[in-house]
Amino acid sequence: MRRLLIAAALTASLGMTQAAHADEGMWQPAQLPKLAKTLRAEGLKLDPKTLTDLTAYPMGAVVSLGFCTGSFVSPQGLIVTNHHCGYGTLQYNSTDKKNLIKDGFLAKTKAAELPGDPNLHIYVTESIRDVTGDIKAAIKPDMSPLDRFNAIDTAEKTLVKQCETSEDFRCDVYSFYGGYSYQLIKQREIKDVRMVYAPPESIGKYGGDVDNWMWPRHTGDFSYLRAYVAPDGHSAAYSKDNVPYQPKHWLKVNPKGLEAGDFAMVVGYPGSTNRYRLAEEVSDAVNWRYPTLLKVYGDLLGIIEKAGKADPKVAVTYASTVASINNGLKNFEGQLAGLNKADAVAAKREREAKLEQWLAAHPSAENRALSADIGKLRELIAQQRADRERDLDTNLATRGLLGTAIRLVRLADERTKPDLERDQGMQKRDEPRIKGSLEQLARRMDPGVDQQMLVYGLMRYVKLPADQRMHGLDAWLDGASDQAAIEKKVAALYAGTSMTTTEGRLKWFNADSKQIAASDDRMIELARALMPQIKQREQQDKAITGQFQTLRPRYMEAMLAWNRAEGRPIYPDANSSLRVTFGTVRGYSPKDAVEYLPFTTAEGILEKDTGKEPFDAPKPELEAIRAKAYDGYASKRIGSLPVDFLTDVDTTGGNSGSPTLDAHGQLVGLLFDGNWESVSSDWLFNPKLTRSIHVDVRYMLWVMHHLDHADNLLEEMGVPAKK
Repeated sequence: MRRLLIAAALTASLGMTQAAHADEGMWQPAQLPKLAKTLRAEGLKLDPKTLTDLTAYPMGAVVSLGFCTGSFVSPQGLIVTNHHCGYGTLQYNSTDKKNLIKDGFLAKTKAAELPGDPNLHIYVTESIRDVTGDIKAAIKPDMSPLDRFNAIDTAEKTLVKQCETSEDFRCDVYSFYGGYSYQLIKQREIKDVRMVYAPPESIGKYGGDVDNWMWPRHTGDFSYLRAYVAPDGHSAAYSKDNVPYQPKHWLKVNPKGLEAGDFAMVVGYPGSTNRYRLAEEVSDAVNWRYPTLLKVYGDLLGIIEKAGKADPKVAVTYASTVASINNGLKNFEGQLAGLNKADAVAAKREREAKLEQWLAAHPSAENRALSADIGKLRELIAQQRADRERDLDTNLATRGLLGTAIRLVRLADERTKPDLERDQGMQKRDEPRIKGSLEQLARRMDPGVDQQMLVYGLMRYVKLPADQRMHGLDAWLDGASDQAAIEKKVAALYAGTSMTTTEGRLKWFNADSKQIAASDDRMIELARALMPQIKQREQQDKAITGQFQTLRPRYMEAMLAWNRAEGRPIYPDANSSLRVTFGTVRGYSPKDAVEYLPFTTAEGILEKDTGKEPFDAPKPELEAIRAKAYDGYASKRIGSLPVDFLTDVDTTGGNSGSPTLDAHGQLVGLLFDGNWESVSSDWLFNPKLTRSIHVDVRYMLWVMHHLDHADNLLEEMGVPAKK
């Protein structure tokens, strides 16, 4: 059995204490033994040391989808995750004639299960090894920023190559604490993932975008997938001959759920947080990034929705894209509202001023050097602002199918190099993913909509100052600057390319650099013309990254030392690696005279229901609630069937689908959202207001049994049968 161990010297240097707040911190498993006293006081019955063993229960049952979290719940590879995490698979298998998103889906047999898209994979973390020494050994003090970037990049690729001993594994080097430390994470990669069950959208997305990030909530946000492997147990792409994967561990279901005040723990793969960012970066987010993205996302959503109203096929094609954009829009709104309300910029400046005071109060050559490097970091952040409009608008003008063509031209060029010299994302290990993305466009992209989006991006691009534009793109535009002229150029571009078909995309995927150079495909020609300046800008970006790789760790070195001295909890920002967070089932008070209870009940569905989307619960559900036909799943303490509940655990995007565990490590729900007041906690944590929202296991089981008759899955999970 492998045990996750972080180098002792590193753990000591991060100064773990037992004074951590239970509701704050996305902890790495190896840090939990240092929190044993707090965990036991909060109510954990498991030995905290067992949570460091990635191949033991319950950690060995938790998996990553790459964008969400899930967990095995049966010995036959059955995985439970959120409905919105399985949304893309439902969309991939839907048509305007057979809309699985709207109607839901249940496979009564394994043969009836539906394949996910080619890039839907499951990742099971098996080991984490500290490689800080390996990375830092590659860095020389006199290196230029670009040389530093390249040295770190080569060291990472070398470690990954050594780690990936077979195609069953995917390895990656993760940076922690802004590059202060690095860890090599090895995961079993399962490449055949199928849809098993999802309730209809009127349950799985009840409340829709209106209720998104809000409390009270009444959403049945859950679905089931299954992992498959080749008959010999090795990872393999979809095949009818594949068999269900047999995990070593799967979560036990506790059908009794939790009650107010109970201990709760969430294990998952949170995406990213910014709690150690500087005040200048918060200010940039508030004053430029979020307002700008609200405008851009809103415009792109308008293009898709207009096309979807005219053609039902387009609506289904872009269903998961629309859901993602809407989620992003509301997130940006919440970030802005929360950061402004908390006066986050001032709060960050106050914290940084205290850090500077602490450094000054402990004078040494090293502390003076740290203070100087923090000043340099601020200067570098300021320099970055000059190119932000350029980068955004250029990306919008080279997106979609044109972006795909650029990627394929780049891939052909990268294939002429030794694998270790190829850019990350363009190595041999990445080619199956690239091919998969090309194939799934057939069900997730409409050429007409893609054209409109490109026109939108180009209309923004032509407003850039001349010195921020791309020579190749300007030459192709040939003076076109108004919408009619740009639309004409774009229409001709799409008319002269084979990139709109899967066959055409795969043709260029398989092409070598000579075939690319000889191509008369208009989109490939344009991509080829843009490549020299794209590469030039990439080199500039790598040099800037090299500067951040020098200065950000210095800031974090100072921040870690200060926090350690002050006895505050020290945990790394989220970075999509495996984390554990814990706390209590509890409500909160968002404002004066308002108190939110920790549970919602089925009766709340009746109160909200209007019969119109998104408050349009199925009639059989409404009838069952009126009759209080809860089949024994109701909570005696609450006196009804719980639907969703709140905890004070610390989570963020990527945690969606994470199993919510009780004190014994049993499944009692799924995390699927945060409350409105918690959105800005990615930057600044507020323990009084930050809450996570979970779908209750009792509601999940009731929907499965009473409404959708998925008793085959309940039996597979070992849930006692209901009569």
